[in-house]
Amino acid sequence: ALFLAKHPPGWIRGAADGADAAVPAVAVAAAITLAPASWARISRSRTSERAAHTRWAIYALAGGVAAATVGPWLVLVLAACGLAEVGLTTTRAGIGRPDDGQPGDGRPGDGGPGDGRAHRGRGALLLPLAAVPAAGGLLAVAWVAFKVGALSYGGGFVIIPLMQHDAVHTYHWMTAAQFLDAVALGQVTPGPVVQTVAVVGYAAHGVAGGLLASAVAFTPSFLFVLGGGRYFGRLRGNGRVQAFLTGAGPAAIGAIAGAAIPLGLALGQLWQAGLLALAALWLIGLRRGVVSGIAGAAALGVLAFLAGAPVR
Repeated sequence: ALFLAKHPPGWIRGAADGADAAVPAVAVAAAITLAPASWARISRSRTSERAAHTRWAIYALAGGVAAATVGPWLVLVLAACGLAEVGLTTTRAGIGRPDDGQPGDGRPGDGGPGDGRAHRGRGALLLPLAAVPAAGGLLAVAWVAFKVGALSYGGGFVIIPLMQHDAVHTYHWMTAAQFLDAVALGQVTPGPVVQTVAVVGYAAHGVAGGLLASAVAFTPSFLFVLGGGRYFGRLRGNGRVQAFLTGAGPAAIGAIAGAAIPLGLALGQLWQAGLLALAALWLIGLRRGVVSGIAGAAALGVLAFLAGAPVR
């Protein structure tokens, strides 16, 4: 409530600006932490190591560029990278044999003739969903929160560009600086980065909006675990699923790093660039903790305000 107030105290504004300056470095540090496991995973694919690493770099670059430029459509880029790896692996290793559920064999879920009614049903469901964003109000909050919860593949920072676009540019619930505050709060409070959506909901419709956003954002995950838990073992052994994750993983890592660009562009004061450099040294160079990095940047922001530096 203090961060989103119309006229917060000066020291609060300084703390917010200081914490905001560290957020882009947090995103890059998160991507660097995730990269080694993903790099090793694609190295185990059934292609030459050099070709695998080249694909990893291409997928990561695609995710990073998408996060920096077409945030709302980022999930399509992640899916495309995953499907590209599925296609390549299927072609080279023969994963797509008839007993692996090839399209067109008529079995449920394969996209063949037996699935015509399912496709029509999904098409009918898309019509009311398409009208939700235009409805505004709490329905818009629920829609944004649902997208955040359903599409957060690879880590909370993946969904930051989409959330930022909706909260700042589509619905104008908050400014770019206030959204940075929300991300910073999501880093220093208990829970995942996705909990940032609670602050977005609060900015839109107060306490009711915050509670609704939290509930809706986490519902897809709970339903997926409760309803699909028994199938996880089968998915882990499915070649197509593993190939999709191998391709989408690097793209998600690139997207996490790419999210630092729109977050960095939201910084409005020159002195914040110096704090960003210090935060990068702390988080990436020295590999220290995120909470201490953001808290330290906030403290330096307060000192900057007391020294007469401009704050928003």
